Amino acid sequence: MLPGIGAYHPIIVHFVVALLIVGVVLRLVSLTGRLAFTNAAATTLIVLGTLASFAAVKSGEDAHGPVERVPGARAAVVEHEEWGERARNVFVVVSLLELAVLALRSRQQRYARGAAVAAGVVGLVGAFVLYEAASHGGALVYEHAGGVGLRTGNPADVNRLFIAGVYHQAVQDRQAGRGTQGADLVDMAAARFPDDLELQLLSIEWTTDVRRDPDAALARLDALRIPQEGARLRTRAGLARAAALRAQGNVDGARAVLQTLLAEFPENRQVQQRLAELDAR
Repeated sequence: MLPGIGAYHPIIVHFVVALLIVGVVLRLVSLTGRLAFTNAAATTLIVLGTLASFAAVKSGEDAHGPVERVPGARAAVVEHEEWGERARNVFVVVSLLELAVLALRSRQQRYARGAAVAAGVVGLVGAFVLYEAASHGGALVYEHAGGVGLRTGNPADVNRLFIAGVYHQAVQDRQAGRGTQGADLVDMAAARFPDDLELQLLSIEWTTDVRRDPDAALARLDALRIPQEGARLRTRAGLARAAALRAQGNVDGARAVLQTLLAEFPENRQVQQRLAELDAR
């Protein structure tokens, strides 16, 4: 598990973004002189969002250690941290201006108006900086897998990260004409996690489609035990069997498998489509 409050970083930052963006919007609306409630609402949300931003920065600092050790991720971690700190600092200024609006409203209306305008302008700058921080955070997570699989400390999370990475790389290899290399990756993952039925079925499908070895695919299907209550897995296994039989040239066998599946799952569009393709031959 990530140290300190690092595990809560994704939750905290979403509150920060929501509070501050809505607060800035309300401040801008308040400058029109309409909707009087927006004055107090803007101050409240911006101050709360700024306070939360300190927790966001702290949780990010707690989370960054394991993440930046991922090869190639350190620069993205540093950029995200820097933009996050800038956003916090800008909104500290905005919060001070908001508190000035609150303090001056009853005595110095002109100065209160000026502070509100300044809060709106600086708030727009802060919104841009906040956007950059969020954008860099998104890049860290979705482009570098920063923190993915590490948040809870559960080994199963890392296993899922590994499987997802293998799958996407295998698909990319296949699309680039390196199907055998992709199939090697899928088989490696299947061998590592023999109890993962979806992964086993994926490997069997690729054995037929990519390796062009339907005999091996059928042998592996025969050895696989699909639970009766797993309708989705049973359907997928049946489709894999039909594809392997068809690749063998056993069209009648493939049709029989699909007809059995259709009788059990009459609303399954994929089974209907596969059967229609066979009947069209």
